Amino acid sequence: MNTSSASRLALTFVLSYATAGIGGALTDLGPWYFSLKHPAWKPPDAAFGVIWTTIFTLCAISAWLAWQAADSPALRRRIAGLFGANAVLNILWSALYFKVQRPDWALLEVVFLWLSILALIVGLWRMSRWASALLLPYWVWVSIAAVLNWETVQLNGPFSGVIF
Repeated sequence: MNTSSASRLALTFVLSYATAGIGGALTDLGPWYFSLKHPAWKPPDAAFGVIWTTIFTLCAISAWLAWQAADSPALRRRIAGLFGANAVLNILWSALYFKVQRPDWALLEVVFLWLSILALIVGLWRMSRWASALLLPYWVWVSIAAVLNWETVQLNGPFSGVIF
């Protein structure tokens, strides 16, 4: 691996973990969260950190592989746009669910997050099958999280509160 390639790999980790850090900073497991009724099958809270760290690590490697495989500035812009949109949607879900305390709004938003992951998987496929495949656990996890979000809304709604 040359210096340029190593620098790009480091950058993908910085950007991926920055996204995770912002989302994590917005995730407040305080009294409001603990007052919610959760489905019996919800994983323990401690598991979420491990799961998300794994996912953001795979995302960083995926982005690096796709960037390495992209043979034009247009493809690189597409990669950056897909990952950038996904990062914004990932952060937005945490903000809606935990800071605004609106799991119902987060449930609507998670559809767009899920679609952005699908767009990444499909959009990277021709450039790098590995880059695409590394995102499958993210897609599966957000699918599970969406069901968890839906069940939490069913157990606790209707919600009211902060309006932008």
